[in-house]
Amino acid sequence: MEGERAGAGEPERIARAALTRVIEPGDERGGRWLSQFGARELMARFTLPEYSNHENAGLAGITPRRLAGYRIRAAAVEPHRDLAAVAAVGGRFICPGDQEWPTQLDDLGDARPIGLWLRGRADLRKWALRSVAVVGARACTPYGAHMAAGLASGLAERGWVVVSGAAFGVDGSAHRGALAAGGATVAVLACGVDVVYPRGHAELIGRIAEQGLVIGELAPGDHPTPSRFILRNRVIAALTRGTVVVEAEYRSGSLVTARSAQQLGRFTMGVPGPVTSGLSAGVHELLRGEGVLVTDAAEVAELVGNIGDLAPDRRGPVLPRDLLDPVSARVLEALPARGAAGGDQVARGAGTTTDEALGRLYELHSLGFVERRGDGWQLTHSPSRGSNARRGGP
Repeated sequence: MEGERAGAGEPERIARAALTRVIEPGDERGGRWLSQFGARELMARFTLPEYSNHENAGLAGITPRRLAGYRIRAAAVEPHRDLAAVAAVGGRFICPGDQEWPTQLDDLGDARPIGLWLRGRADLRKWALRSVAVVGARACTPYGAHMAAGLASGLAERGWVVVSGAAFGVDGSAHRGALAAGGATVAVLACGVDVVYPRGHAELIGRIAEQGLVIGELAPGDHPTPSRFILRNRVIAALTRGTVVVEAEYRSGSLVTARSAQQLGRFTMGVPGPVTSGLSAGVHELLRGEGVLVTDAAEVAELVGNIGDLAPDRRGPVLPRDLLDPVSARVLEALPARGAAGGDQVARGAGTTTDEALGRLYELHSLGFVERRGDGWQLTHSPSRGSNARRGGP
């Protein structure tokens, strides 16, 4: 594609910076024009007089009304001013063809970002290679906030970059969890990277810009809209190895991110919650489909990581009786819960000989599992070896 061949060139970069004010994020028709003509030629068709008499400026599928809207926007852009504005806050603009461009964003096809505005010192391409998205409800419960922070801190400690949207609720908890662990985090905004949104996260976004990266498709000063939030989610999904959803209702932008991840062939995970909570309903629906249930960072890393990134085995406590050999365990099971039994009775219950049963009973006696009662044997009823605990009772 012509745009990619010239991606790192200065004229093409300036034209792409200009187009971020003309074409909305995720506009696939605009993406096709960009692939066909390149950024400089596309801007020319929006701005130069020689195209003004063309009904559609040679752009397939465009209506006169839509073309007029593009031209109004294009006439007002000042890309050099925008580039200076992002530089003033310590930022930069990257586009396809640049060394820092994360090529996994190319999986979006015609919906690929025209370019990305960044704040922060880290290399986005390197960070994105080992990144996980943690997203969820804005109005999350304390459980959701706790799980998001724990997942993020655990992932950060394992060297994973945590990506989210800097919103209230789960997003903010995920960013804070990563920062608290001294790890890396990326905030993908639905506005200009110099715009603080939500306002209540001014300090958090500032910390992310210092310790991590703040990125977005929109030019400096641009403000978010509902559609931009939804379209922002495709970038989160494409940028990362997998997406974890922590609390989401049936209608949730977080589920949009998860579905985008599925369509792109990324891992999709969900953290279960109470079945009585509406905030967990969307996650549970995800888990009924192709989503994978996860409960901590180790399970996430096992799924999205390399061979050898295994989560620890999950099992209950090992009880003394678990260490018995099979015959001794059968002999122990053959004893009644109350009262005593003779060797012959125990042997019949255990399916072995009387001599074998007696030998095992003496071994169990030395281990403290059983005790003699006259000519019979009974279970030990001491506080530390009560029969119910050993027999799996309540």
